[in-house]
Amino acid sequence: MSQESRPVPAGFSEQQLHTLFELISDGIWDWDANSGYVYRNPGWYAMLGYQSHSLDNSVLTWESVIHPEDYPRVMAHFEAYINQRNEHYRIEYRCRCQDGSYLWIEDSGHIIAHNPDGSVARMLGAHRNIDAGKRLVAELEQKNHSLEAQVAERTRELSWVNQQLQRQLDENRELAERDALTRIANRYRLEKALQQECERARRFRQPFSLLAMDVDDFKPINDRYGHARGDAALIELVECIRLCLREQDLLARWGGDEFAVVLAQTSLNEALELAAKIRRALEQIEPVGDCRLTLSYGVVQCQQGEDPAGLLGRADKALYRAKAAGKNVISE
Repeated sequence: MSQESRPVPAGFSEQQLHTLFELISDGIWDWDANSGYVYRNPGWYAMLGYQSHSLDNSVLTWESVIHPEDYPRVMAHFEAYINQRNEHYRIEYRCRCQDGSYLWIEDSGHIIAHNPDGSVARMLGAHRNIDAGKRLVAELEQKNHSLEAQVAERTRELSWVNQQLQRQLDENRELAERDALTRIANRYRLEKALQQECERARRFRQPFSLLAMDVDDFKPINDRYGHARGDAALIELVECIRLCLREQDLLARWGGDEFAVVLAQTSLNEALELAAKIRRALEQIEPVGDCRLTLSYGVVQCQQGEDPAGLLGRADKALYRAKAAGKNVISE
């Protein structure tokens, strides 16, 4: 955003304001809600152990470092403030550091500009390291002076047990959210991701799209060459699709021979370009006997306030239109 279009505190130019941010040791953030751009000063990166300006300048970076247990509480507080249900924005939570540990911070902010319709245009805030105080209070609450040595030893033992339990939980969660054949996300993971992206789109007014795909004439492959060959063809097709995607895109098996890709921060035109890229890539796959592997594509962008069921329903209708148009077709 230009200096002319970004409001700054009285007496400061935009350049002076950001120069001041560079000098402050605490973590300072500056959110332009209209563009989605978030500036974070070097102090923010240093506090969490990251290289200065090494992460993406978007709200997704903020979301990604919030501890999963704190995330719902933080988002509820943030929404209450920007929707004027809370007078102030100030909250304590844990942020993930570069080394994987978590640091307690105090996050406070203030809206400094609104759009003509009353929505947030710009917000400034600060992340302050309160980890030492938090840990000290926790230690004092738990410490029993007469049993200090035993408690310390027991704490180490429990820490190891908790790590093993957490690892097992993570492994179980991973198995529960993956398709057994293709090893990509399953329908459960897809529905969970769509819910999260619909909420994110509503909260931050960022676009996201859904690409639904169905293998054309897959039944004859199973009938002529057997299910084992059909399974191998699906695995090869999934790998071809995966190589066309970005790291943040989620590829999921929607049904037997139906697949979907959740495309965060992606417009309809960008999603259509991706579908065309996948279609070109599939042309290089060897046929299964005399059966070529092609897909029909339904592409939709999430509308304001739309829920996952509505989005999936529109994608399914677009996919049906692609099938009706002759297959190996991209429809929106």
